Amino acid sequence: MGTPELISPRSPRVIAARRLAKRNFRVKERRFIAEGPQAVREAIEHRSGGEPTLLELFATVEAAERHAEIMGAARAAGVRVHYAEDDVIAELSQTVTPQGLVGVCRFLDSPFEEILAARPKLIAVLAHVRDPGNAGTVLRCADAAGADAVVLTDASVDLYNPKSVRASVGSLFHLPVAVGVPVEQAARGLRDAGVRVLAADGAGIDLDAELDRGTMGTPTAWIFGNEAWGLPEETRALADEVVRVPIHGKAESLNLATAAAVCLYASARAQRAAGGCRSVTSS
Repeated sequence: MGTPELISPRSPRVIAARRLAKRNFRVKERRFIAEGPQAVREAIEHRSGGEPTLLELFATVEAAERHAEIMGAARAAGVRVHYAEDDVIAELSQTVTPQGLVGVCRFLDSPFEEILAARPKLIAVLAHVRDPGNAGTVLRCADAAGADAVVLTDASVDLYNPKSVRASVGSLFHLPVAVGVPVEQAARGLRDAGVRVLAADGAGIDLDAELDRGTMGTPTAWIFGNEAWGLPEETRALADEVVRVPIHGKAESLNLATAAAVCLYASARAQRAAGGCRSVTSS
């Protein structure tokens, strides 16, 4: 087998993919970039309207040989495949050490109403989260904890920001995500659907005390805010309860993703425990 023909850096396909680094082009085209073997593999398996979420794949020859199974799966799914030089891939991926695979995907967010109709038991709501890395990492934590969905409010970062997509490490393709939902609408809709709304904030009651109440086995939505300044008072007021993660040592605080993981796993354990969970620390 000869060396595959490489796509030109000036190709309209490359130019169109390069533009997706900017949000206005992503919104206009309803497409985004996913890079690396994990994200590309998940995008191939994910379906939107019966069609693969992955629309187009750019790969270096070396990466294509290393990930032959991904390339084969992409072709079997009808994905358009292009071979490209390292510098083209680097420009599309915008990372220091590109992994040689860059996919163009269709938007995959779900309507908030569909998420509510599925009767979720555990949801993460990102309100005022502006850092894309934090957003993607919280999405990954929600996926790992077995959450049913994630909601990004209209005041939060773009779900399809390349940094958010990378930080999710493929979890973006695992669970429904709603975007652009006003936080008031999110809280009201969740409560009307029978979901208890908790706000994660340092001004609240201790998470251990909340677990000891035995009430966390019910369907729950956690609202997480901006890492630098937390949740504003008007957002905390939307919750049924404001809860803080206890700091038992001398650490000044926890970062957003760590706090989210603690809260989501506490709810996941309480929901899975027979008869509810009295305490995560009880023997």
